[in-house]
Amino acid sequence: MLRFAQPWMILGLFLVPAVYFLRRRLRDRFRVTLRYSHLAPLREVAATPRLRNFTLALRMVVLILGFLALARPQAGEREEEILTEGVDIVLAIDISGSMAAEDFRPRNRLHVAKEVVEVFIEGRRNDRMGIVVFADHSYTKCPLTLDYDILTSLLDDIRLAPQGEDGTAIGMGLATAVNRLRESTVESRVVILLTDGRNNRGQIDPTTAAEVAGSLGVRVHTIGVGTHGVAPFPVEDPQLGRRYVHLPVDLDEDTLKVIADTTGGTYFRATDTESLESVFQKIDDMEKTEIQAREYYRYSELFPFLLLPAGFLLGVELLFGKVLFPRFP
Repeated sequence: MLRFAQPWMILGLFLVPAVYFLRRRLRDRFRVTLRYSHLAPLREVAATPRLRNFTLALRMVVLILGFLALARPQAGEREEEILTEGVDIVLAIDISGSMAAEDFRPRNRLHVAKEVVEVFIEGRRNDRMGIVVFADHSYTKCPLTLDYDILTSLLDDIRLAPQGEDGTAIGMGLATAVNRLRESTVESRVVILLTDGRNNRGQIDPTTAAEVAGSLGVRVHTIGVGTHGVAPFPVEDPQLGRRYVHLPVDLDEDTLKVIADTTGGTYFRATDTESLESVFQKIDDMEKTEIQAREYYRYSELFPFLLLPAGFLLGVELLFGKVLFPRFP
């Protein structure tokens, strides 16, 4: 941020053209003449009209820099002190094999979910956020952080669970997310649980994990993704290449509703990309905390950077005008 501590001094810039024309007129009106018998020696040391104009221009530049320096330009750095804390949010994302279904366009469910979540992250401010992923087991992809660049980078790195680790451990995914919020001291703590299946793995069932979340004051919003009926799944055929088979959507909405009701959250159903975007927009509107901040500005003086070249140009003008090429009447 740039400002002038004494901005009225900038008005002096309007005097520069007046000084220029006034000096030209006075020089012509009060010019003193002397007669010389021989001018050749003087021509070697006297300033030419072009050089006199150059030295006059230098003087005008010095005046401009001087007035700007008197206006005291200052560069300010903005600092912000946050007086209230935001929301702590953990995103629990299903990466089981069923998330490869391509009923969400233009790509599969996981790909679209990552894009929508990234927009959600970019829309938050002063909220710590983390990511937990789960398939047949769960783990923390990113702990709670305010570094959204790292968060989105790790989000982009999420892939479907490899073969042999497939399954849907909803209870474990929720328990891991709640554990990340257990020591949080902020008033509002939220888990956003996104899945397209039903719990079939893990040592903790979803209902128990929901009860733990409720006892800790963690609110859980659940999102069930997938079309109604059947969805196209890509299959890599060694003979025919990629082909699609239509498999039934096995989404346990009842359990997701119980999780949301137990913790004071809300259950949402997303059947396509547009509805998933709408769901995250609703959650974004619901989970807002008014942030109070105090702003500070620190200013540093810039006028020395104007005075130094002004002094240099003044020295050049004196050197040319008074020493090297003195003016004779």
